[in-house]
Amino acid sequence: MCGVVGIVSTKDVNQTIFDALTVLQHRGQDAAGMVTCENKHFSLRKGNGLVKDVFSPKDMHHLKGRMGIGHVRYPTAGTSSESEAQPFYVNSPYGIVLAHNGNLTNADILQNELYHDDLRHINTSSDSEVILNVFAHELQQLSHLKVSNEDIFKAVSRVHQRCRGGYAVVAMVVDAGVIAFRDPFGIRPLIFGQRQTQDGLEVMVASESAALTSLGFSIIDDVQPGEAILIDGSGQIHRQQCADKFQLSPCLFEFVYFARPDSIIDKISVYKVRMNIGRKLAEKISKSWPIDDIDVVIPIPETSRNAAIPLARSLGIEYREGFVKNRYIGRTFIMPGQVIRKKSVNQKLSVIELEFKNKNVLLVDDSIVRGTTSKEIIQMARKAGARKVYFASAAPTICYPNIYGIDMPSTDDLIAHNRTLDEIKDQIGADGLIYLDLEDLIAVAREGNKSIEKFESSVFDGIYLTGNESLYLNKVAKTRNDASREIEHDIFS
Repeated sequence: MCGVVGIVSTKDVNQTIFDALTVLQHRGQDAAGMVTCENKHFSLRKGNGLVKDVFSPKDMHHLKGRMGIGHVRYPTAGTSSESEAQPFYVNSPYGIVLAHNGNLTNADILQNELYHDDLRHINTSSDSEVILNVFAHELQQLSHLKVSNEDIFKAVSRVHQRCRGGYAVVAMVVDAGVIAFRDPFGIRPLIFGQRQTQDGLEVMVASESAALTSLGFSIIDDVQPGEAILIDGSGQIHRQQCADKFQLSPCLFEFVYFARPDSIIDKISVYKVRMNIGRKLAEKISKSWPIDDIDVVIPIPETSRNAAIPLARSLGIEYREGFVKNRYIGRTFIMPGQVIRKKSVNQKLSVIELEFKNKNVLLVDDSIVRGTTSKEIIQMARKAGARKVYFASAAPTICYPNIYGIDMPSTDDLIAHNRTLDEIKDQIGADGLIYLDLEDLIAVAREGNKSIEKFESSVFDGIYLTGNESLYLNKVAKTRNDASREIEHDIFS
C-alpha cells in the first residue's frame, strides 16, 4: 500500500507536496520521495524513512519547480531496499518520472517483454519501474518533437492494454505536465481538486481526499476507472477515458482499514462506512450473544474506534478506552516474522487495568489477519484482570491474499483460511468471536455510491477481478510467507 500526490501550481510546489505526503503517511512508512520540475530540469530526493526524516531543509531548498509528484511507500512488490523508493525516472522520451500505488500481477511477463522486445532495462524488482517503462515505451512509439495531449492519452490506453492488476499512477512529463490514471477497475483510489491562491490556481491529485481538503483544496472529482487526467503547465485539466472496458470496483479493505476516516473515496465517506459497520455488528451480536454478559466495549486503537462507538451505543453497553497506543510503531501484520510482530504488539499498546479488572469485555478490532495481534491483545486483557474476553472483527474473515497493492500474507499465514469460527476463537484465546458479514460490509459501503455494482473483495471471497491469477498467487505464497520475510528483514535491516 502506498500514497501518491501530484501538483501543478504557479509557485514552488515542494512544501505542498511535503504537507500532502505527511497527511498520507499512514499509507506508507517505509520510504518517501519527491520530484519537482523547473525549466525542464528534474530535482529528486527519496529514501527510506518517514516524510519528516527523508526531506531535510537542504533537500527542500533544492526541490524547486512549479510542478511535481510525491510518494510514500510500504513494500508490496519488490523489497524494502532504498533503491526501490519512488518516484522512478527515465530520460527517454522527453524525461518522465512516475510513482504508483498498487500492484501489477503480470509484472514478470512485462519485464521480459520490456527487455527483449522494447529494449528497455529494469534496474529493480519494483513493478512501479515496470509500469513507468511500459508508459515510456508506448509514448516513445508515438514520439514527436513535442509531446501532445493526444500522445499522452494514447500511451495510457496502451498501458491499460498491457498491464494487469490494481494501480493508481501519478507521472510527470517534461513540457506536458502531471498525468494521473487508474486501472480499469478503479481498485486503488485517486482523486483531484484545486485551490485558488493569491499567486493563482493550483491543481492537485492524491490517493485520498484528506490530502486535498486538509490543505484547502476543493474536490473536483475522483479519477474514474480507466481514465487519465493531464494537468498541463498552466493548470488546465484535460480528461479522457483510456480503457476499452471499465467498471468501478474500489477495494473494500480501504474502507475497513487503510484509508483515513476523514477521506471520501469514490463518493463514499470512510467514516460513515465505519460507523455503519458498528451498527451492523451490533445487530449481529444482539442475535448471537447474551448482551447482559458484556460489561464494557473497548476498541483496539485506532481504526476500530469509529465502529466501536456506535456498536456500544446500539447495544446499550458502556464504551470505554482500555488501550493506549504508541503511534510510532508500524502496522503489525506487515512486519516480518512472528517474533517481531509479537514484540511490536506489546510496544504498540499498553493497557489501562482499571477498565479490565473483574469485567467481561468486548474488544473491537478493524480486522483479523494473521491473528498474532488479536491473540496478544486478548492475553493483555486477561493479564489486566478481565474475567471474559469477547472479540468482534469489523471486517469479514480474511481468507485470501491481496494481490492489488496490500501486503497481505500468503494464504497459509492467514488465520481464517481453512479454519472454522470456533477454531479461530480457540487459536486467539477468546471466549467469544464474531465477524462482520461480507454482505453487510458491501451494503454499508454501497450506501455511499449506489452505482457500484461490484467491490474488489478478494481478501474475503477469493474472487480476483483480473481473472485467473494462479501463477501470481503461487509467487505470493513463496515471497510473502514468514520464512522469506525474515530472510529479507535480515538482509535489509
